[in-house]
Amino acid sequence: MRHLKRTAKLGRTSEHRNAMLANLVCSLIKHRRVTTTLAKAKAARSVAEKLVTLGKSGTIHDRRLAVARLHQEDAAKILFKEIAPAFKERNGGYTRIVRMNQRNGDAAQRAILEWVDVTVVAPVEPETAPAAETKPEEKK
Repeated sequence: MRHLKRTAKLGRTSEHRNAMLANLVCSLIKHRRVTTTLAKAKAARSVAEKLVTLGKSGTIHDRRLAVARLHQEDAAKILFKEIAPAFKERNGGYTRIVRMNQRNGDAAQRAILEWVDVTVVAPVEPETAPAAETKPEEKK
């Protein structure tokens, strides 16, 4: 019987599921918003919220636990320096799931998983120099 077994299996082995959720949460940390299926978003939400709770205390032990769960040190640094301090006064509910339309191929329900208070920063493109600077023409 599966009483009190709330893990969403998502049709994967445990190693594959843990790696997929870690990658999904890393993408959420780096890009502040991810589009995925509703089932994956619900599974990744619990992982992301637990990591933010680790990030709020910020001890070295918590950093090591976060890196062990995420497998990416750069994502853990962003989590501890930018995202967790933004939720210092909040007691949970760090993520939001917004439902979208169904996917055309298999009719899977899509969703957006994003942070609640952290603003989405659009990638800034470097400013380019004017195409052709005109020089004053010399008179002959």
